[in-house]
Amino acid sequence: MSSIFSKIIHGKISSYKIAEDEYFYSFLDINPLSEGHTLVVSKKEVDYFFDLDDEIIAKSNVFCKKIAKAIEKTIKCKRIGIAVIGLEVPHAHIHLIPINNVEDINFSRKKLKISDEKFKEIAKKIRSNLK
Repeated sequence: MSSIFSKIIHGKISSYKIAEDEYFYSFLDINPLSEGHTLVVSKKEVDYFFDLDDEIIAKSNVFCKKIAKAIEKTIKCKRIGIAVIGLEVPHAHIHLIPINNVEDINFSRKKLKISDEKFKEIAKKIRSNLK
């Protein structure tokens, strides 16, 4: 059975898309810890991130850097935190989260409620800041 992320990648479920290439698809997390919280998902449906091929893991860093730099230009923050947890959805993915302190990346925190219009605005701004 396809994961929810595969359904998003294939357009069966809508998303607030940021970017994609041959290997990855990125979109805003709909249960964000902060505005601009973005997921980078492997197009290859593999449950555990560290089961991905070494080449794909290496490419993920370059892809994430590009997205992180665009988020930094869009959302005021000290850094972009990165998390690979892998328990929420059985599909390899990376969280890119604008943070100002370590508590901002605490996944037990209450998630933000953001309107559809605000998600669209954030995604558009991040996309416009991609190089």
